Amino acid sequence: MHKQKTIDARVKLDDYTNKVLAMLKVKYGLKDKSEAINKFAEIYGEEIIEREAKEEYMKEMIKGVNEHIKKHRYKAMKDEELDGLFEVNV
Repeated sequence: MHKQKTIDARVKLDDYTNKVLAMLKVKYGLKDKSEAINKFAEIYGEEIIEREAKEEYMKEMIKGVNEHIKKHRYKAMKDEELDGLFEVNV
């Protein structure tokens, strides 16, 4: 496994979140809350965002952009148009 880029962050935790992270540390034998946050993201992150874009999604995205270029040449696309094209709900 290759080492991933790390980001330093100072966070404020409420009591419940602190307890959840403490339990994750115990359950998985982690050394600190940073590892607990990473473990939480590993467990639940894909419910929110995929680790890597799937090939089908990339093909669909390229197709959508190519259709836009055919229809509008190289006119810039508004963020809302792009979100609508790929069904992004922000």
